[in-house]
Amino acid sequence: MRLPLHYNHLIQGFIYKTIDKELADFLHNNGYGQHRKFKLFCFSNLLGKPIIHGNHIIFNKHMQLEISSPNEKICESFANSILKKTVRLGENLLEVGSIQIDRQDVLDNKIIIQTLSPITAYSTLIRPSGSKYTCYFQPGEEDFSRIVVENLRKKHRAYTGLDSPEETVSIKPLTQPRLHIVKYKDFIIKGYTGKLSLEGPRSLLQMAVDAGLGSKNSQGFGCVELVKS
Repeated sequence: MRLPLHYNHLIQGFIYKTIDKELADFLHNNGYGQHRKFKLFCFSNLLGKPIIHGNHIIFNKHMQLEISSPNEKICESFANSILKKTVRLGENLLEVGSIQIDRQDVLDNKIIIQTLSPITAYSTLIRPSGSKYTCYFQPGEEDFSRIVVENLRKKHRAYTGLDSPEETVSIKPLTQPRLHIVKYKDFIIKGYTGKLSLEGPRSLLQMAVDAGLGSKNSQGFGCVELVKS
């Protein structure tokens, strides 16, 4: 299988085309929340042993894609649809070898997670000249934790309709964060991968595992795997 090196938009489109049309229309046109809208799903990088060839990435053997959401209907719709047919990703026709549904339950107020796609946390600032620029933050920086936790609270509110617990979430990197520069359509986005420790209310930790950490989750950022709960 051969894809552009920056393939996130293809995976996102593939997910929308695969799930139930009514559900896809709701996520694409509406989403969750009254003011800021959230899609509340995320997906991993393509997992496997790729070969980088110029501006393309090539998978000669098996590859794996993980998607997650607090709304089980999204994952169920994707799973039910993808097993019924050969699927198209970009210009490639692929056969689905297997599918596994795994519920990652947060059982404690402290967890360890591994990123499956880069986490992006940023602020848009204004120069003295009046022009805007984007400042990205990495795990371990105070602004990274602040932005990610605020984002988690908004997701919790958007999905449940309830205020999030007052306790905050502590985020600590357990490995040196690795920078990734990703092109999504015509935009350049920076994000970081690595292993993180999170401590806080279980409902917010569960939202992190299900909906992803940071921003732009439905564009392929912030997907995480529960290593220890």
